[in-house]
Amino acid sequence: MSNKHNAREAIVDTASRLFFTQGYHATGLNQIIRDSESPKGSLYYYFPDGKEELALTCINRTSEEVAGSLRHYMESEDTAALAVQQFILSIAETAETTSFEGLVPFSFWVAAETSCVSDQLRSACQCVFKDWQDVIARRLIGDGMEEEAAERKAIVVVSLFEGALLLALTSKSTHPLVVAAESIPAILA
Repeated sequence: MSNKHNAREAIVDTASRLFFTQGYHATGLNQIIRDSESPKGSLYYYFPDGKEELALTCINRTSEEVAGSLRHYMESEDTAALAVQQFILSIAETAETTSFEGLVPFSFWVAAETSCVSDQLRSACQCVFKDWQDVIARRLIGDGMEEEAAERKAIVVVSLFEGALLLALTSKSTHPLVVAAESIPAILA
């Protein structure tokens, strides 16, 4: 792996962590450069449009990681309900093993905080939630559910997951995630 690739990845990794833990507004480019141990020129080389472009990269990476995890469960479980339950329970397990470090609902920093910064960031957030909903809806449709019903239920599932994640983080307890997972079969019936 080249040094250039390492510098870019270090910047994205650091920015993602800081955006998630401190928020978009509280994270400065100098802190990202310092904490990533990257040359200052690297940030502007890879992200010439600055903080907003870097945030978009972090948003897209997070979106794909979550969508990839959702797809994994959707492909490996017998039912959509079991897939979503296992996905949520895996988040609960991660929360517990990491003592809730780095566990922040996507909607908390992205949708709530960055949507008002720019229309481009708001649009990216909108696409993230839509992508996650589509993963769930496609499985439900594949299982025989009518398209409109599948899309509506997918919205509820993503809303439930994000809300449970926020409650879990606030209470430093996996209980909200476990309760959310237990509710999935009734929602997806």
